[in-house]
Amino acid sequence: MGKGAGRLEVIATPIGNLADLSERARLGLAAADLIAAEDTRRTRALLQSLGLARPLVSLHAHNETERLPELLARLAAGERVALVSDAGTPLLSDPGVALVRAAADAGLEVSIIPGPSAVTAALAVAGLPTERFCFEGFLPAAERERRVRLGELATEPRTLVLFEAPHRIVASLADLASIFGADRPAAIARELTKLHESVYRGTLGELAARAHGDANLQRGEITLVVQGAPAARAATDESLLRRAVALLARELPPGKAAAIAAQLAGAKRSDAYALVVEAVKST
Repeated sequence: MGKGAGRLEVIATPIGNLADLSERARLGLAAADLIAAEDTRRTRALLQSLGLARPLVSLHAHNETERLPELLARLAAGERVALVSDAGTPLLSDPGVALVRAAADAGLEVSIIPGPSAVTAALAVAGLPTERFCFEGFLPAAERERRVRLGELATEPRTLVLFEAPHRIVASLADLASIFGADRPAAIARELTKLHESVYRGTLGELAARAHGDANLQRGEITLVVQGAPAARAATDESLLRRAVALLARELPPGKAAAIAAQLAGAKRSDAYALVVEAVKST
């Protein structure tokens, strides 16, 4: 008798401390006919630490589309395929969504073995509101695009969770303090669950200043948690309007800069546009 329909298991793996791998996750990895891994070298090291040896295939941002036919065929043939990322829960700023969607669309079983996630871990230790939050992943690497994105997020009322690369954390904190306001509460969770786990809490201004003088803060895996924007003010924040215009007028067309600056400060778009024109003329 042939095999029945296979199953795709999305399995969360540790973000640092190997002891955080659940027994259910270990059993899922051990039972897999094939493990689709973001980086086969890292997953092989994890398996070796568990005393396991399973067939591996790479599945990352650059080859996911090409891998789909092979993986779907194996699932349809009755095999059990495990999907893992380098660390934490797959699909959160990691590849895999195309495979999960394709398997579900094909009527194949997709299940989750939940576990560690830097997103929820950082929220749990940040000491900031968690009733409502949104995950933004990595900010754009380029300065102009980063500032534009932060301008769009500055009035978001929910707590924000962001990932950032260590070599960009100083610049990103400076932009956050400038665009969100230096007094916005935030936290930096670094190397969560690892030996050198550190959590820095304070305002964006305080954290930006600390990042300049603390080399350790610029190392390792970093998750930022930023408190959401306060309720919109009844009156226009003139200081914020001028600061936003000064930043955005250098990076964007006048109309776009005015629209974002007006939204940030609760101002009329026409007033913001007049300031943008003034700023452009003075450069």
